[in-house]
Amino acid sequence: MRTTSWHLYLLLCRNGSYYAGITNDLEARYRAHERGTGARYTRANPPLRVLASCRYPDRAAASRAEWQLKQQPRPRKLDWLLAQPEALRHPD
Repeated sequence: MRTTSWHLYLLLCRNGSYYAGITNDLEARYRAHERGTGARYTRANPPLRVLASCRYPDRAAASRAEWQLKQQPRPRKLDWLLAQPEALRHPD
């Protein structure tokens, strides 16, 4: 049985807002957001880049972390995500 890790990611959007989501293929999901097929929010507010991501062992764990991230005030979102085990800051 093949195990697939899931990723929680934080995007910086063109209007300066953040978008958080989960996926099991970060590169493909980001390309979908760029094309306008990733989510309704990123269709209206296209992404500029991935700020950070964090790997989780399964979808349930990634979903719980996404909920926790979305509870953070905007100024703390990036720091909260980077404080998680296995977090990666994505270069500009």
